[in-house]
Amino acid sequence: MSHENYSSVIQTLNDCITACNHCYDACLKEEHVNMMVECIRLDRECAEICSFLAQAKGRGTPFSSELAEVCVKICESCGNECKKHDHEHCQKCAEACLRCAEECRKLVA
Repeated sequence: MSHENYSSVIQTLNDCITACNHCYDACLKEEHVNMMVECIRLDRECAEICSFLAQAKGRGTPFSSELAEVCVKICESCGNECKKHDHEHCQKCAEACLRCAEECRKLVA
């Protein structure tokens, strides 16, 4: 299947990457940054796996199911962590991550 067939998934992954990168940057500027450490760490993990999966889907990886399974796990972890914080950037990131997890779940065989 060509990458065009996965444009919706790739767009959702890219939306998640953008939200995670914004959240990561905004968390570093929070007054009590030490309370944001886990959020920051998971933002980076999530952006990285989403980026890798988007690239892999674009080139037609045979490991789609396995990568998507890892992506679901990391996106859910990041989304659940972000939900714990009241900051708008965290709440928007949580929405993007959980939406991405749901979309990637469809790729798991």
